[in-house]
Formats: sequence, structure tokens, C-alpha cells
Amino acid sequence: MGEKSKRLFKRAVIAIPGGVNSPVRAGKSVGVDPLFITKADGCYLWDADGKRYIDYVCSWGPMILGHCHPQVINAVEERLYKGSSYGAPTELEVKMAETIIDMVPSVEMVRMVNSGTEAVMSAVRLARGVTGRNKLIKFEGCYHGHADSLLVSAGSGVATLGIPGSPGVPKDLAGYTISLSFNNLDEVVRAFERYGQDIAAVIVEPIPANMGVILPERDFLKGLRDITLDNGTVLIFDEVISGFRVAPGGAQELYGILPDLTCLGKIIGGGLPVGAYGGRKEIMERVAPEGDIYQAGTLSGNPLAMAAGLATLEILKKKETYQSLEEKGKTLFSGLKDAAGRAGLNVVVNHLGSMGSVFFTKDPVKDFESVKKSNTRLFKRYYSAMLDRGIYLAPSPFEASFVSTAHDDGSIKETIECAAQSLGSL
Repeated sequence: MGEKSKRLFKRAVIAIPGGVNSPVRAGKSVGVDPLFITKADGCYLWDADGKRYIDYVCSWGPMILGHCHPQVINAVEERLYKGSSYGAPTELEVKMAETIIDMVPSVEMVRMVNSGTEAVMSAVRLARGVTGRNKLIKFEGCYHGHADSLLVSAGSGVATLGIPGSPGVPKDLAGYTISLSFNNLDEVVRAFERYGQDIAAVIVEPIPANMGVILPERDFLKGLRDITLDNGTVLIFDEVISGFRVAPGGAQELYGILPDLTCLGKIIGGGLPVGAYGGRKEIMERVAPEGDIYQAGTLSGNPLAMAAGLATLEILKKKETYQSLEEKGKTLFSGLKDAAGRAGLNVVVNHLGSMGSVFFTKDPVKDFESVKKSNTRLFKRYYSAMLDRGIYLAPSPFEASFVSTAHDDGSIKETIECAAQSLGSL
């Protein structure tokens, strides 16, 4: 950490809780204070001291085209001179809704919001409203934002900081949330046997990325779909991260499983704050003002975010974009695994398309329990070694790394070489 970042962090901790505006940025689990970033371009970041890094955080996923993509910049600049917010409908909102409906298989209507947390919170309320039920099933290690009822056995920052839930969440409210093991259909069956008549929704990251990347086992998602249909329960896919990341239509396109509701974010803002939830028409028609279930947002459908998102999605519609991302991801993650093998280290590399995670363990990583058994002390040393060599990873063993279209052969080759050096030093 350079001197300027150190000075900025000293100022930040006086004015901001923990010195950061989102907990996982603090770097506590990897034993470093946060870098302060001044600019980005392509696949690179520069910190306050002028050091350049190859970026695999990609703003935690949305920068799938890299930073400062010319088409995205031009789209935002054009809108900026027409006003940044109206609090009124725009054609851009309609185009965004039509684009999402066209690309995401299960979505027939969609409502824009301002964050992934807001999208999930709204989808859960909608599911409870249409079913008249109260309970919610989620899966350990899946993070669905910081709404009260979802901060139960969450991954991501909650796991990183070692917080089992959160003070401030009423016990009675937490009691409506049933937390089960990911990839374990037997637990889901038993939960429905006991609580089936009061389970409003099952919410799941179809490809979890907040406890590191975990792949769904064969028939797990299909099993959830079958069970929820049999019990009149709403199935919600939280595709805030996987949406448009693993395929144009997200994980639901990849696996051929259609949920009732889908939560989106990250990429549809092209780097600006945004979220959305959508799904079957008969459910979405219950949202106010057409229906009786209330949700609102002054900045929802912000024209700058819509412009950036539409420019991004226009590029993602091209088949060759995902072919390129798939190749880049395969090269990077297989290269990291090979480097660990040459260093004599046991690692599991879970990856799909352009996102993946390295776990320091010899055992399969398929749920939160197996994630927690990985060697986080070794990850901490690996993180610091990579940071020293100019590779910027998420400061947590419970997060994903992301590849963008801006990562070229040279930057990926450099990353693998730095990984070989770093892993060899462990």
C-alpha cells in the first residue's frame, strides 16, 4: 500500500465507518488496508500512488467490457448533456425493459430499481404478496443483498467478516427465513414437508459467486423448479452476478431452467448503479400502480444508467462476445490451476465462462461448508503476493474473479506468470 493510499485511509476511517462504503472493500480478511483507486482503463486500475494493476474485480462484476469502453462512454456522455435525472418516464427505460425481455428467457415484464439489494427485497415482497405466505428458503453462503430477512447465513462480506447474521435484524423476522445447504435437494424436500404451506419463495443464486464460484450439481436447479411448482411456491433466481455474465440470458438460459422471478443488476448498468426484477406477467402485474403490491424509487430507470446499460447489452448480444470471454476465462483459470500444480499446492479452481475462484484445498468445493474448509491463511498470503506483483483480486477468499473483454492475451499471460511466482513463494 502506497503512502497516498495510507493517508487517504487515515482520513477515511475518521469520516466513514471502517473507512469504506462497503465492508468487503476493507481487506480485513487478507490483512491489508484498501487501495484507493484514481482511474481505470480497459483491464487496468491505477491507485493513488500511480501503481498500475491488472483488474480481476471488475467493480465486482459489471465491467464485462472493461473500464471506459468507448461505446459506453459515448452513450453516457450523450445523455449527460440532456440531464442526469428527471424522475419521469423515458424512452430509454422502455428500451431497457424490451431488451431484458428479449434476452432473459423467463422475463415477460420487468421493473427497474437502483441496486441488487433493492431488486431482491422487492422480489421477495412480491412473492409473499402473490402467495399470501411468509416463509422464505435461501441457501447458506448465497448473498442476496443486505435486506433484513436475507442476512441469514449469507456469504460474501458477512462471511469475510465472520458475522453469522447482523445485529438489528429482529429474531422474529429472521425466523421467517429457512437457510439450507446449496446443492442439497434432500434438505429442500424436508423443509417443504415441514413448512410447505407457508413457503412463499425459494431464492437462489443459480451460480453462487458470493462464497466464491460454486457450480450447481446435476439436477439441483431442476429439482428446485419441480418442488416449487408442486407446492405453489415462487422460484426466484438471483442473477445479479450471473445475469449476462455466463450467457446472454444468464444461468437460466445456460441450464434451461425458468424461474418465476429473476433479479438482475451489475451489468445492466454498464458500471452505473442499477438493478431490476422481472418475471411472469401474472406476477409482475401485481406490482403498483397496476397491482396492489407497493414498490417505488425516485431514481429508478435513471437515464445515465439506462444509456450505459443499453450500450453494454448491445455488444453482449453478439455471439462472438461470449465466445471470446469463454476462451479468456478458460485460459486464465486453467493457467492458475497449472501454476498451483507446478508449485506443489493443492487447489480447486471452480470456473464458468468469465468468472471463477481459486480455493486452497484438495477436496471438491460444492457448498458453503466445503468453502469454509479451504485454507484461508494460504489465500491471504497468495493475495498479498499477487497484489505486490500488480494483480488486483477481490480482497476475500469468498469472492469471484472476473474476466472482461478488455483482458487480452498479454495481460492474462502476465497474470499467470505472476501467479506462478506468487504460488511458488508460498
